[in-house]
This record gives sequence, structure tokens and C-alpha cells, in this order.
Amino acid sequence: MRPRSRRVNTIRRTLVLALALACVVTGCAAGPGKGDGRDGRIAYAVESQPDCLDPQISPYDVTAALGRNIFDSLVSMDAEGRIRPWLATSWRISDGGRAYTFRLREGVRFHDGTAFDAAAVKATLDHTVAPETKSQYAAGLISMYKSATVVDTHTVRVALSRPYVPLLQVLSTATFGIQSPTALLANRGRTCLKPVGSGPFVFAGWARNRRIDLDRNPHYAWAPPEAENRGPARVAGLRVEFIPEAASRFGSLSSGQVDVAGAVPPSHIGRLRNSDGFRLLRAAQPGAPYMLLFNVNRAPLDDLRVRRALQRSVRLDALVKALYSGAYDRAWSTLTPATAGYAAGDRRRYDSKEAARLLDGAGWTGRDEDGYRTKDGERLTLHWPYMTSLMRDQRALLGQGIQAEAKRVGIEIRFTALEPGAYLQKAIGRDADILAFSWNRAEPDIMRSYFDSAQTGDKGGSNAFGVKDARLDTWLREATVTRDPARRTALYARAQARVNEEALALPVYAPATLVGSADRVRGLTFDVQAYPRFHDARLED
Repeated sequence: MRPRSRRVNTIRRTLVLALALACVVTGCAAGPGKGDGRDGRIAYAVESQPDCLDPQISPYDVTAALGRNIFDSLVSMDAEGRIRPWLATSWRISDGGRAYTFRLREGVRFHDGTAFDAAAVKATLDHTVAPETKSQYAAGLISMYKSATVVDTHTVRVALSRPYVPLLQVLSTATFGIQSPTALLANRGRTCLKPVGSGPFVFAGWARNRRIDLDRNPHYAWAPPEAENRGPARVAGLRVEFIPEAASRFGSLSSGQVDVAGAVPPSHIGRLRNSDGFRLLRAAQPGAPYMLLFNVNRAPLDDLRVRRALQRSVRLDALVKALYSGAYDRAWSTLTPATAGYAAGDRRRYDSKEAARLLDGAGWTGRDEDGYRTKDGERLTLHWPYMTSLMRDQRALLGQGIQAEAKRVGIEIRFTALEPGAYLQKAIGRDADILAFSWNRAEPDIMRSYFDSAQTGDKGGSNAFGVKDARLDTWLREATVTRDPARRTALYARAQARVNEEALALPVYAPATLVGSADRVRGLTFDVQAYPRFHDARLED
């Protein structure tokens, strides 16, 4: 037998300590295996509970991640970005890209017994855009949707007001999981609480602030083409537990109280990688990285020199490395490297002398008693509100680090925690200088949501500060209609370069999904958006 290293022994002692602490805090159950009381179910700890389980209402990742196991989509996107059949067996594009005709799979049934057909597709799309649904994300993705027509039981034609090349990618996402039309009608106004799809797991119950239970769908036989398992899930179900505190979540995994833990803290990944009985699973997330968005429509960030000075004032390489221990990479663009069309762009780093020169040129030449720069007696101050519930991945610490770095060159950042209502008021009213978030989407069109002048928050977009740039509008809109992949790539490269030239944002880090798993869990995979898929997962003794 190969002798164990001193490091492995240290890690084992650390895990034993975590187990002891977990026992003190929560009480210990038997380790996973026979007699654990889970009856062949995977216990999965997540950081937060969803606000709503209707994927066409909620904009949050936790809803999409859970929904991926409840709902199926019309098409699937594989790891190479190819669109493949799923609930739709084929499709035809006509009318210059304004019409999509889908031929649908036969023999599929929803969890309530309703047959999947063209009427179900129409009901889901109509539900998405209905004003009473109050969609917070999905409706914005299909703003070009006009109508769906039932051609026959298993054929549906979707009409658009304009061509939109990324439509198939949109329809492949968990956000557009197809819902039972019977349930949509019966549960009108309550779809957040009673999701009914056709996926490998059936919603069984929700104990608020504690857990969600999903049961295996015994009739499942229509998995996407990339799935190894063509039949029902290999486990009896999922027990999804909400454990917000990172140390407690990790302790639950190391003590055997759960089999899988999401949102593993980067500081803990070394323990998982080097320990017996546990594994780290990592999937790079596509879409927009975590980045700071600048309000270019009010002083002082309406001055390009001030925006560039802020970019040069932060030692992001060191900050990201210190906080995330290599789990996340420094971001260099407004797309992540896992996204088609990514272009790294300008890699100029921290330069305090350049930041000082830029601020001097912008007229911020004075200094007050606290060392902050001033102009005409006014301090150079930026307001950055944030909502505590959205500050995962140690983003509050990251914000404090950026705040401290900016202070070194004389920029005051007021990094302020707000309750959701107050935060939304600031964001919608554009009463801030900086907002920061990331967005998960396997399509470079995510840039349009951030930087197209028509994609403001009141229209379902993420252009929080109403950026208006004619070149960005032209390039990003053309990219939605051209079917030439090389042309699309070139357009997105130009757009990324333009955002950097105009200093409209400060990309910080590229997120990744970090999942800790007991060794006995096998077959856990990720979809192209880095959401965990449990259909192929199994438990080994």
C-alpha cells in the first residue's frame, strides 16, 4: 500500500475536526449508506432556497439549477455548443428566420399525466410573456416572440417579430423548461409553489427554509442525447437542503449528513481534492463574469478618465488570487472564457501612476484631510449599493478589497448593504455609480442584455445604467440575425473591445460551479450552463 503523505494526514484531521464541529452544532446522523434514513435518495445541500420554482418567473440560478432536474426543454445544447433534439425531434427555420416549426416527440407525459404536445409548448411560451406572469428574466429573452400556432398534435410553429439566431439556445435552457398546460391552468397564480414538468424528478414538497423533496419519475424515457442513462433516474430522489452558511454546508458534507454540497468555499477546495472519501467537481460557467458596471450618465463616472483611473487603481490579480485560491480566474472581458465568442482583450493591469495621471487630467487634483481627491471642494465619491442576499462567493469581502484599493489613489467608494426594496429602488432609479453582478448563459448574446440601449431594466434587460453606444447597438443587434459563425465571433470581439475602450465596466472574476461530493456518488454531471444534473447520478455502497 502506498504510504500516505503528511499533507493528506493533515487534511484528514481537518475533516475529522469539521465532523466534530458539525456534531456539536447540528447533531450527528449515521454516515451515508444503508440505514442512513434516506432510502436511496441523494441529500444535496445548497446555499439558498429559490424565491419561486416557476422557471419562467424567477431570474435566479438556484431556480434554474433545480428546475433542470424537473423540466425538459425543446432542444439541448451540448458541450461543443451544438443544438440537438430533445422534446423536439426536428425543426425547420423559415420566413427569413422569423418562423420556427418544431416536430415534437411522441409518448412524453408530464408528472400530472398530461400528454406533452404542441398545446403544451404554446401554453409555456404564452405563459412566459403574459403580463400577469410578471416574468423577471425569461420574457426578456424572447421579446421578439409573437405567437405559437398548433399545426397538429405534435407540430408547433413559433412566429417571431424579427429574426433571432440565438432562439434555439434560449429554448435549450432550464429557464424554458416546458410546463404542463393542465398545471399552468389549475395553479394559476401559484405556479411558483407547484412546478409540474416532464423531467427525471417530480416535485414532492417544499418545507420553507429547510428543504425541497424531489421523487424519481418512474416513467422517464426521453432524456437529452448527451445523457448516458436513457431511462428513469438511478436514485429514488433528491433531498435538497438549504444551508446558507458555508462552513455548516461543508461540515454537513464531511460528516456524511449530505452526499453533495454546492457552492463549496474556495478556501475548502484543497481539502476535497486531497482527501479520501470526497471529490471536488468543477464546471466553468459561461456568460458574463462578475463585473462592476459603471454609471456613465452622471458625474463623476461620465468622465472616461475617471473610469479608466478606477480600472487601473485595483490590484485585481492579487485580490482574486487571495480570495479564491485559484478556484476562479481573473476576468479580462465582459464574457467568460467558457462562452463562445470570448476575446480576452486588453490585459493592462494595476498602474497607480497611470491612475493618478488620469485623475489629475480630469481635474481631481486636490486632497482632503482623509486623503481623498477633490475638485472644486467636492470629494471624489462613488456609491456602490449591494444586496446582502446576492453577495455569494465572498463578494462582500471582494467589494471591501476594491474599496480599499481605490482609496489608495484617492477615490472614495461607499460600499453599502441595502435591503432588497431599497436596493431595487436605487438600481431601477439609477441612483448609484456602480452595480455589480454576473449572469450565467451559454451564449454571447448576454452582452446585448448588458450593453444594448434597448435592454434597460424596465424592459427585462441588464443595462442598469442606460448605456447608449451606437456602435455597440449596431454590432450586438447584427449578431442576433447573422447565421455566419465567423461573422458573429468578429462582432462579439469588436463589442468586447469597445466596452473595454470606453471603460464601461470592470470585469473581476470568471465564476465556476464548485460542488463537493462523497465518493459514493457517481455519475453527477453538469449541463452546458454548469448546472448539476442528477439524472445519471447513482449511489455506490
